[in-house]
Amino acid sequence: MPDAISRPPFQRPAWIEIDESILRQNFTIISREKNPNVGIGAVLKDDAYGHGAIHCARIAAESGAKILVLVTLAEALELRREGIETPILLLGQRQPEDIPYCVDHRLTCCVHEMGLVEQIAREAERQNRIVPVHVKINTGMNRYGVRWNEAPALIEGILAHQTLQLEGIMGHFSMSDEADKSYAQFQLNNFRTILGWLDLRRIQVLYRHHCNSGGFLDLPEAHFDLVRIGLLPLGVYPSAVVRRLPGLAPAMAVKTKVALIQNLSPGDSVGYGMRYTADVSRRIAVLPLGYGDGFPRVRNEGHVLIRGKKAPLVGGVSMDAITVDVTHIPEIQQWDEVVVMGRQGEFEISVHDLATLRHSVSYDQLCAWRHRLPRVIINPTHPPSDLSSNSTDP
Repeated sequence: MPDAISRPPFQRPAWIEIDESILRQNFTIISREKNPNVGIGAVLKDDAYGHGAIHCARIAAESGAKILVLVTLAEALELRREGIETPILLLGQRQPEDIPYCVDHRLTCCVHEMGLVEQIAREAERQNRIVPVHVKINTGMNRYGVRWNEAPALIEGILAHQTLQLEGIMGHFSMSDEADKSYAQFQLNNFRTILGWLDLRRIQVLYRHHCNSGGFLDLPEAHFDLVRIGLLPLGVYPSAVVRRLPGLAPAMAVKTKVALIQNLSPGDSVGYGMRYTADVSRRIAVLPLGYGDGFPRVRNEGHVLIRGKKAPLVGGVSMDAITVDVTHIPEIQQWDEVVVMGRQGEFEISVHDLATLRHSVSYDQLCAWRHRLPRVIINPTHPPSDLSSNSTDP
């Protein structure tokens, strides 16, 4: 008998596949698309949007990414514990108790106000280090950042500290992935105002960056020295209207297996709340995955792919189970593989399709997949040797 607390040598019949060869291919496509003097900042927040931050960080670094971009201190320290030495930029606001860890582990902070600047400077002096910082400019999103017309005073304050290095100036687009780019241009003009002031003062920084994935695709004039891209290397576009890159493909697929097949008689209902009642004799397949894993909690909406055919959902999605109509798939067998998100045969279920069921966006659906779904790396590859020409320092 196995030890009661040992991990079994098999996984549950529901899992996420991350195709490493596709991830590397996506980075190659993106690197060839950009100017060689533009660096890549790989955004890996929320466990690389559910793809696994540690694995994605290694691939991003091997693919020439200049910096890794995260939000929480815990995320950054996890990468450092795993031996990842690539520069890390932390977005958001830091608590005072974060600062010693940031300095000690060589984490670069975004700064928005002078209080934080003073805290980092004092800790840098205590640890006898020169610490890089990036100034976040509020160019119009009105979330984090110092307002563009108030930024000079903050920059002057940073330059007054010998323990600080003004490494970057950054902003963030709020509507770069929309067809109407007028607000993006408004933000870009505000950002250029600060860049012009820096030029007049002869203040040089290593990185000027404002682009997210939408900006990278549609606003080449805003690439500057660095682009921060999160969704794009994963093969997911931020909207339906942005430019497409030939060959870019999703790296994630979500799969399960047919756990059981039930025969319904006319009048039989399915699941909680009796949300589906069979009109004629039908066969349904029970799939061991549900909203507890991150699937949208819908009723009689959507479909999965089984044996290359679409099987519509019937009834309500449970925490641990989905039921689908397989009457039209007579060849189905117990433990057949089922695609919940991804491609099978000539059909594909995209993250955007599931996000529509969720009444949300692709970012939300990617991050919704829970960690009780094992992440399985498929098609592992070695780092390509032809990317060095695309990783020139700006």
